[in-house]
Amino acid sequence: MKYCMVIVTCANETSARILAREVVENRLAACVQLNPITSIYRWKGKVHTEPEIRLVIKTKTVGYDDLEKFILARHGYELPQIIQIPFEKGLPAYLDWIDKTTEP
Repeated sequence: MKYCMVIVTCANETSARILAREVVENRLAACVQLNPITSIYRWKGKVHTEPEIRLVIKTKTVGYDDLEKFILARHGYELPQIIQIPFEKGLPAYLDWIDKTTEP
């Protein structure tokens, strides 16, 4: 698979916007969408319910490792969610745009 989405969550909109902008400015992704969500999860033996911001990052699969390192270096969570979801097809012009906007 040549393209993927990477799903990341952040604690608040400010940190999510900063991370999203830095990812795009550094050409690690073509686009990042931010969505407010509520997460229910178990952490250190307790169940938590927290508001978060989900980032949906569109990029090339070949750049995933660099993107992951970039996020880890800047993320505020002890264990951030960073999940790669490859996709097989897309509008050719959109995929071409991802290629062009993530070139160095």
